[in-house]
Amino acid sequence: MIHKIKLENGNIHGSFSRNYQPIISVDSGDSLHLTTPDIEWGYSPREGVEKGSFTSREKEERPIHPIIGPIAVRGAKPGMVLEVRFNDIVPGWYGRNWAGGTASWQNEKLGLQESNRVQLDWKLDVATMTGSCLIGDKEFRVGLSPFMGLLGVAPAEPGVHSTSPPRYCGGNIDCKELVRGSSLFLPVTVERALFSIGDGHAAQGDGESSGTAIECPMDFVDVSLILHEEMSLKLPRANTPSGWITFGFHEDLNEATAMALNEMVNFMCELYKVSKEEATALASVAVDLRITQVVNGVKGVHALLPHGVIR
Repeated sequence: MIHKIKLENGNIHGSFSRNYQPIISVDSGDSLHLTTPDIEWGYSPREGVEKGSFTSREKEERPIHPIIGPIAVRGAKPGMVLEVRFNDIVPGWYGRNWAGGTASWQNEKLGLQESNRVQLDWKLDVATMTGSCLIGDKEFRVGLSPFMGLLGVAPAEPGVHSTSPPRYCGGNIDCKELVRGSSLFLPVTVERALFSIGDGHAAQGDGESSGTAIECPMDFVDVSLILHEEMSLKLPRANTPSGWITFGFHEDLNEATAMALNEMVNFMCELYKVSKEEATALASVAVDLRITQVVNGVKGVHALLPHGVIR
């Protein structure tokens, strides 16, 4: 079954909580069709139309990312795994990104903490999958590779939780590999899962080094939610067009790397029926360790095992 979710205040929130009431209940295998706002809580359907503005239905003191949900999945229980399958992701016609002028570790290291905050306004062309912006009299173009930055189920811990850090049950993962055709697998930690989605990105480099990608609304997102009772995960995992991915999240980049590598090595033990030592040796010649993002307080690393690299 396909569920169409309207872009309206009653369907948007800006934090995670196991106590939030779902906006809809779906069965395993159902699909969602939705439109998401931009990072500034606005949306314009086409050029020349003034942006509408949205607010969180939960009235948080400091909502950060506007996310759609929560969506309840019937039959979901702690210990199961929820697969989020991306059937289609279509960005809107505009996007923005920023650099400098704020307190962050990367701005401090680059000497940009006290500088002017620069905003680049991008025009997105879905037909050619390119984005363009003007800096002075120069035009810059990039190819688009749209994905959703924020995907998660409700944490098991009580209280209200920020959308900003990625965590064991998802969140602001910001992994550019999660494009159309990908599946993200999330460990379910509460009854009915309570899944939320948002934070559209039209293009991003690994690391998201300025703190922002091309932040954009998504005109159309088509995802399917599938429960897996036989799977067991401690951290998110993904199957993407590029390969299998495991994640690590920690304030210390070394610790995040160790988590992602350990998850990948354990996965390879299962996949190839080898020892952990043997899997580690194989990983050293076949697996890429990539910095997912370094801007959410909790840093992210993903380990990528390309499809077909080991035969």
